[in-house]
Formats: sequence, C-alpha cells, structure tokens
Amino acid sequence: MGTILLKNISFKEENVDILIEGGLISKIRPAGCIPNPASGAEITDCTGKAAAPGFINMHTHAAMSLMRGVQEDVAFQQWLKEIWKIEAGIDEDYVYAASKVAFLEMIKTGTTTFNDQYWHSQATHRAAIEMGLRPVTSYVVCDKYDPEEAAREKEQCEKRYEESLAWKDGSIFSMAFHSVYSVSEEMMLWASDFARAHGLRLHIHLSETPEEVEECKKKHGGLSPVEYLDRLGILDEKVIAAHTLWISENDIRILGERKVNCVHNINSNTKLASGYRFLYKELKDAGANICIGTDGCASSNNLDMLEAMKTSAIIQKAWRDDPKAWPLHELLECATVNGAKALGLNTGRIEEGKNADLLIVDTENSFFLSPGTFLANFIYSAHSDCIDSVIAGGRFVMKGRKIIGEQAILNSGREVLKEIRQD
Repeated sequence: MGTILLKNISFKEENVDILIEGGLISKIRPAGCIPNPASGAEITDCTGKAAAPGFINMHTHAAMSLMRGVQEDVAFQQWLKEIWKIEAGIDEDYVYAASKVAFLEMIKTGTTTFNDQYWHSQATHRAAIEMGLRPVTSYVVCDKYDPEEAAREKEQCEKRYEESLAWKDGSIFSMAFHSVYSVSEEMMLWASDFARAHGLRLHIHLSETPEEVEECKKKHGGLSPVEYLDRLGILDEKVIAAHTLWISENDIRILGERKVNCVHNINSNTKLASGYRFLYKELKDAGANICIGTDGCASSNNLDMLEAMKTSAIIQKAWRDDPKAWPLHELLECATVNGAKALGLNTGRIEEGKNADLLIVDTENSFFLSPGTFLANFIYSAHSDCIDSVIAGGRFVMKGRKIIGEQAILNSGREVLKEIRQD
C-alpha cells in the first residue's frame, strides 16, 4: 500500500494534515506540520474540504441494485413473493455485474465497508475487492423447510467457508439465515452452531413486520421471534439483526442482555409500510449495539447512507415528539464506529492507528455556508454528491467524483438486466 498525505483538510473544525501509510492513519497534525513524504507518495491539497469517516452500511443486498422499481406500491408479503420469483432466475454472472453497479453507488455516497446478505456471495466478494471496498459477505441459508435444500446448503456453506480461509484482502466471511419464517429450526441451529464453531458473525432478518411476529407466536407457543431465537440459544454479540422493529419490552431486554447488533433500515421499512417506530433509545439503553443500513435497492431504491441517517433521525424525532431524539454525534456513530464494533474492525473513526477509511467532503457550496457545525450541515443539509473523494483501506477508490471503469460497469449491468425482465 502506498502513502497518502492529505494537506490542509478540515477535521473537527480545525485544519490539519492527515498522513496515511500502509493502509492506516499514521499521523494527524495541525496543517503544515507534516513534511512532504519521500518521492512516490500521493499528496492531495484539500483546501475547502473536510474529512469524515467512511460509512459502514450494516444491511445490504448489493446485487438488488438492478431491481429498483420492479415491485412498487405493494404490501411486504406480495413484494417478497415476487422478489423471490425474480431471484430464482439469477446466477453468479448477474450477481457480479449487479454488485459492481451497487458499489459505484456505495462509493459515490461514502460507504467503505458493507455487510451483505445475498445469494452467490462469492461473486459479490470478488466484485467488491476489485473495486477497493471492504466486503462482509455471508453464506445465506434459506431452506424453506425443504430437507434436500438444507443438505445442499450445508455442503455449499462448508465449501465457501473453506475457500474464504485463503482470503488475504481484509474482507470477512460470515454466516446468515434469512428469517424465522423461511428457515427451519434445524437449519437455524445449524447455521448458528457453524458460525460459533468458526468465530463468524451471523446476519439475520428479525421482527421486520407484525405478520412475522404473529405467525411466530402461533407456531411457537406465544413466543415472539426474539424470544424464540433466544430460547434456541442463537442470540449473542455476534448476531447482526436487521430491522428489529416489532419488539416488546421483553424482546428489548433480551436483545440488550445478549448485546445483539440491531440494524435500522428506515427507508426500506417505511416504503414497504413495515413500520417506522424503531425503538432506538430503548434498545441502546438496554445494551444493544445500534447500527444503520439501507437494505437492498428493491425496497430502499438506493444505498445512500447519508440519506438513511437523516431520515432515521427526523422520523425518530417526529414520532417521539422530541427534537432531541437521536442526536447528531450518536447518529454518526451508528453509521460508522458501531458497525465497526459489530464486525470487529479497526475502523469507524478518524484516529491515528485506525484503518484509513475516510471521506473527503467538498464544503465549497451552499450547504456549508451557514454557521452550523460540519456534522449538522453534512447530515441535515448536504447531499451525498458533496463527497468529492473516498479512501478505503488506504487507497483512493474515488477521486474528484471519478471512479475508474464506471462506464464499463454500467454497460455490464445493462447486459444482465434481461435476467430480471418481468412479463
């Protein structure tokens, strides 16, 4: 990895120089105090720009990037049924091309690490590494109560895990099961045991809709999905639970005591009318680790974490009738360092010794003219196109809004679109 020196960049309302060496932030000093490195270093004048930590999108289905708009204005169950029909026809080539389209958007909107749950995850992993992002890709089990499918998935999962042992790129292999309503109890237990045996994260959907909760209670003696998984011994600090919207006081207690990582996906949930009263304060106070995600583009329609942060906060303030709900510094933590904690990564903050995952934000525009703080203007006023450049893992993956190979990626996306054409 090379050396990068960011000169005269605004950070915490002061102008500093940031030196990046070997993929890490090695020095942060007042502007002008770091000498130019030896020949070969990349020196960038950041006058008029500010530094922010790269976002960690904690719940994605990246290859859904080409499914925007295919199921609009329908209820969740109908949406899911139709999406599963479409997904039955996709293959590894589709996932590779569609993932690259997603990564264009992730980079342009400031995501440097993402936690993905999707089919053909080896293709998503390969595409992310080629584009310089840090992927967390999971093998997803979803047997739909079919023993033959369960046996196939176990075999494939073990194969993918063995392949992941050769990775030397800083990416993470994780385990996943879809949900309590689409996976058999035996398979959920197998996935959980496999994850624990190999020290893996376990990525799941949990308590996303009231229908999911009611169905679980009917099938499992009045237990909610959270209570059911806890009875099975599945929940712990390595579980990443997307949604956790429809939860009781006892569910909150369990999620807090087990230190579960709960991921809020506001745009997807509100658009599908799944719910909006995410119990941020209650979960946080109970001890859960709160993160933010976008979900997939078939429901959220974009992968813009800045938009997700703003929407999460303003809806929280609205339904609680409390303008102090979800303050700015906590909002940023949920989109950065809390995700790093959930994934066990040395990133999420701009600090010496941390992985160099950071955004260079252009503040020479109308959104930053006010006397408000950088963070207030960045989250509540600006749009993600103010992100001028992105450094992920100590390398520029975007500079001056330019990404290498962008047009070829879009062309490949168009080529595989025929796989999801609808009649």
